[in-house]
Amino acid sequence: MSLPLMPKATAVWLIDKTGLTFDQIAAFCGMHPLEVQAIADGEVAQGINGYDPVANKQITAEDIVRCESNPQLRLKLLPQPEMQGKKPKGGRYTPVAKRNDRPDAIAFLLRSYPQLSDAQIIKLLGTTKDTIQKIRDRSHWNAANIKPRDPVILGLCKQSDLNDAVAAANERVTREGGAVPPAPAPESDEA
Repeated sequence: MSLPLMPKATAVWLIDKTGLTFDQIAAFCGMHPLEVQAIADGEVAQGINGYDPVANKQITAEDIVRCESNPQLRLKLLPQPEMQGKKPKGGRYTPVAKRNDRPDAIAFLLRSYPQLSDAQIIKLLGTTKDTIQKIRDRSHWNAANIKPRDPVILGLCKQSDLNDAVAAANERVTREGGAVPPAPAPESDEA
């Protein structure tokens, strides 16, 4: 059985605000009944503020009332919404060692997949629109040393993410009535 968020603080709240037995609170919070009794006596968890499991949608008030009327019953933790497999939105962190490879990856994407929008390149590589524009018009501070290299090989993005972005760009070009550029020829192993 999964435990509530912050079990000791939840136990403090349940002791203070409900008429549940120590055994019921211990079973719900994953603690020993003697530990719950020590919390009630003030020997343990001094200074811990109670954490309301009802307000935080971990249990219902009806479940507490049901268990208060019968000491044999146990509280049931409500199912929590699962985290999606997608990462939260935000800036993409690139390790310091790979930051110098980013302009090479941008140059590769601009040359090999011209149908990709700047927004798609930004999302794939975690770069800025300004950097893409400087590489496109060769005004980047290191333009003489930029060699187009595959971002997947450099470890800046996943192949599946690149494939998804290219497929979306191809769909957009087709929808707009343009011709989809041919896929780039595989490169020799220079990396």
